[in-house]
Parts: sequence; C-alpha cells; structure tokens
Amino acid sequence: MVRVTGVVVKTVGVEFFCYHRDRPGSATLRDELLEEHWSYMDRYAAKMIARGPTLAGDTPTGSVHIVDLPDHGAARAFAFDEPGYQAGVYRDVLLRRWRNTLRRTMWDFPGGRAGGHRYLVLGLGAGPAADLAVPPGRDELIAYGPLLSDNGATWLGTAALVRAPDPGTARAILTPDRYAGIEVHDWQFGGRQTTHVSPAGGDPAREDPH
Repeated sequence: MVRVTGVVVKTVGVEFFCYHRDRPGSATLRDELLEEHWSYMDRYAAKMIARGPTLAGDTPTGSVHIVDLPDHGAARAFAFDEPGYQAGVYRDVLLRRWRNTLRRTMWDFPGGRAGGHRYLVLGLGAGPAADLAVPPGRDELIAYGPLLSDNGATWLGTAALVRAPDPGTARAILTPDRYAGIEVHDWQFGGRQTTHVSPAGGDPAREDPH
C-alpha cells in the first residue's frame, strides 16, 4: 500500500519493516549525513508507509522505515545501501517482511503528525502467532502489523507505531506472554516537509516522507 496525494493505493509489492539502530557516539556523523539520507529516501517516497527516528530525549537512537518494495532483494538493497549504514552510523539493522494491517500510511493517521506521545512498539515473537487482529483503539495506531519470515509463512513478532499517554500504555497493545521481549521506544514522524495542494482544492496537505 502506498499514499498518493492523500489516497491509499494498493500495490503489488511486499511490505517491509526496517529499523536501523544507531551506534553509540554516532550522532555527529548522523547529522552530517542527514541530507544524503533524505536524498536517498526521496527515491522511495512513493512507496513509503511510515518513517521516522526513535529517540532518547532529543537524541536519535535509530531510524524506522516501513516501505513497499518488489521483493526481499530490493529490501536488502534499501537497508544496506543507505548512506548512514554505509558510513557506519548504525550498529545493527532489523529487516523483516511486514503486513500493513491498517491498510493505510502514517500520513493518513487521524491524529496528524504532532501532538501527544508517539512510540515504536516492537515485539519479537516466540511460538504461535499472536496479535494478528488490529487491537482496540484503532485511531491511536499509526502503523500496525506482524513481522514475518522472508516467505511470509512464519510469524516472528509485531511492529507498531502508536500514540499513547506513556510507554506502559503503548506496550499494552501487545500480549506480553506471547513474546520473547517487547521494546518500546519514543518515536516521531520524520523526514522532509513539503507542502502540496490537494487536486480537489482546499487546504494544503503536508507530505513528509522520512
């Protein structure tokens, strides 16, 4: 699924969750490469489902991208050709097939790009699949879906972006005893901000494909 001028359009690609985790002490290098990172991601803007940094206070700790790509080879190229990865900004990368259970992008989130606390909730699975259905409070979910094996047959966990009052509430969208571990990270909408006017007229729409 991709977003074109505010409309969700079905595609024939495969959805992937990619989380680059920053290497300690790499903040300066990250900042130096920011324009290169954005230029690289501009190539994927039409395929982006969600994007943005995880944070500890005001310091980035990682970079999330959920993107629709042709296959796993294209996903690996997306993750490992990224300028920050090539330069050594990141200590590791989590790349998994994913399913867009909400069938929308973060730009369609009813709560907009700002206001309230936003979190990445990442549950790494152990055993039978869990939390496949969209949980209650759909309007507080920015992105939600299962992490899957390369062929899509095996459930490996759940990745969600959610607005919540605190980390505990965010964590509670997943069933605790069905995961080997659940991570919760502060997260925010990211990337460039450019203004587009809807073809139907009216107020400008904000496009931000980090």
